[in-house]
Amino acid sequence: MRQCEDRENVKGAKSLLEDQIDKANKQGRALAEDLIGIVCSYGNLNRAFKQVKRNKGAAGIDNVPVGKFADWFVMEGDAMISQILRGKYYPQAVRSVTISKPNGGERQLGIPTVQDRVIQQAILQVLSPIYEMEFSDYSYGFRPKRNAQQALQQASVYVEEGRNIAVDMDMKNFFEEVNHHRLLWRLSKKIGDKTLQTLIGRYLQSGIMTGGVTSVREKGTPQGSPLSPLLSNIVLDELDKELEKRGHRFVRYADDFTIFVRSQRASERVMESVSSYLTTKLKLKVNQEKSICCKSDKTKFLGHTILNNGTLVIAESSIARLKSRIRIITKRKRNRSMDTVVAELNSVLRGWFNYFKFSSSKRLFRNLDAWIRRKLRCFRLKQCKKAIAVKRFLNSLGVPTWQSWLIARSGKGWWRKSGCPQAHQAMNLTWFTKLGVYNLSNNYERFRVNLKPPYTRVRTVV
Repeated sequence: MRQCEDRENVKGAKSLLEDQIDKANKQGRALAEDLIGIVCSYGNLNRAFKQVKRNKGAAGIDNVPVGKFADWFVMEGDAMISQILRGKYYPQAVRSVTISKPNGGERQLGIPTVQDRVIQQAILQVLSPIYEMEFSDYSYGFRPKRNAQQALQQASVYVEEGRNIAVDMDMKNFFEEVNHHRLLWRLSKKIGDKTLQTLIGRYLQSGIMTGGVTSVREKGTPQGSPLSPLLSNIVLDELDKELEKRGHRFVRYADDFTIFVRSQRASERVMESVSSYLTTKLKLKVNQEKSICCKSDKTKFLGHTILNNGTLVIAESSIARLKSRIRIITKRKRNRSMDTVVAELNSVLRGWFNYFKFSSSKRLFRNLDAWIRRKLRCFRLKQCKKAIAVKRFLNSLGVPTWQSWLIARSGKGWWRKSGCPQAHQAMNLTWFTKLGVYNLSNNYERFRVNLKPPYTRVRTVV
């Protein structure tokens, strides 16, 4: 791909796209002039490859890893570009992967080949700035410079203003139910390049391989492809515009959206009308079992619960999932060293904290730290296996011999032993600090001190 940079600068592709957008805006028309040429420009493809490489990811049905694409492109890149420009390129089927959902059930992912991921990323880089100018201010998912924390902060503003009744709507298998004809019609309203429209249509209809058998897809956009998040936002932007037109206060993150109203009666009326709009106009399904109208503190949004005063707290289900993950990491049967366990644990805790750090959860973080330390004490004691090894370990950390023998020869289980005074004396806060265990409460205190107010309010003009 280095040869691509020599042939065309990345800035060239960006400037071409900016010119097309400006020209189309002035003339009030769809972008019809050679968008596919900008997609296939060497600078744009090079930028797409770098992004795919950063994202890593598994190989598709051809088993070609990301690292080998650059060498392949040197030999076959021009032929691929020629096929795309002539409208003769057909994507390969995606590889089906099934993962478990946090709340039960399974989610099907589609893993495209690296070649198709690069092409889709190149399309995304051209279409994203075009649609970003039109997307709703209340949409936060899969968009540049927007994130879940901003969505939560906006939701907390609504609740603080007195709209503490949440219309929490769940779309059933959204990514699997997207109507292809309606999506392509939406694309044609803005994108006039027929070759690009055809290519996107082929990606929507490309087969999905399960157990060596490829089946044709008649609806849906498979999760796992670079283009899928943008296409989902294009579909649901129509919903955003409709809710804005009706004057609703809402927040949407991907297919997860909540409308905030002032009364239970209003919430039931909104639920009925919006459900009808989704099913009849957008051809989507509403999961009636999971869609509810209730106070904001009785439901969750993006892993958080919003109290009646607008305060964000971590939902109980989010805490339960974290503890379940920690239990798996600290299982002695996994046969891992203490350093390895701490490294795995720190990776999980750091990511979890960065997502939930805006919540008001000082006491929760402190309690979680205490529970995690006990899990690690239990893990370390179980590593000793025999009583003499427990005695020597505690001895080495300053516990008197007679006290070490008390816990070593005790008939209590490992979990109860981990809560004994001897275990706390040996494996104290200093010991955990030297071990390098990520401390949630300490990081939370530092974050709150350095945070510039207002840290829980991102107001949008409505």
